[in-house]
Amino acid sequence: MAKVTKADQKEQFIELRAKEVSYEKISKTLGVSKPTLIKWGKELDIEVSNLRALELELLHEKYYVSKKKRIEFFGEQMNKLNSEINKRDLSEISTEKLIELLMKTMSILKQEETEITLKEKRSMEDSFRESFDSTIVEWKV
Repeated sequence: MAKVTKADQKEQFIELRAKEVSYEKISKTLGVSKPTLIKWGKELDIEVSNLRALELELLHEKYYVSKKKRIEFFGEQMNKLNSEINKRDLSEISTEKLIELLMKTMSILKQEETEITLKEKRSMEDSFRESFDSTIVEWKV
């Protein structure tokens, strides 16, 4: 049986914390004390956060609740509404309701706009060159 290294344990810790497993369960699973896990939690916070974001993205994709799916759905609805409005005589009262629905759909699509932020740790030397405030760098995707 291969010996589990500390690096392997830390990798498992990152995966389990990203899945929001409690420190109690992780302690029992890995055979590591809770104080050590808390220390790792502080040390590996960014890695856990990034993996948690990726796990959440997979769940959104799996259950079709991702922004992309919602945007596709409302985009298709907007196209159908536009097609129907183009067929209508604008003097009809029901056209107003179609335009109102189109505006609401466009508003929903606008709300779906968002930026994705990822983080990484930088050395103090790199950070000093770029910024005096932080050792964490964020960028928009």
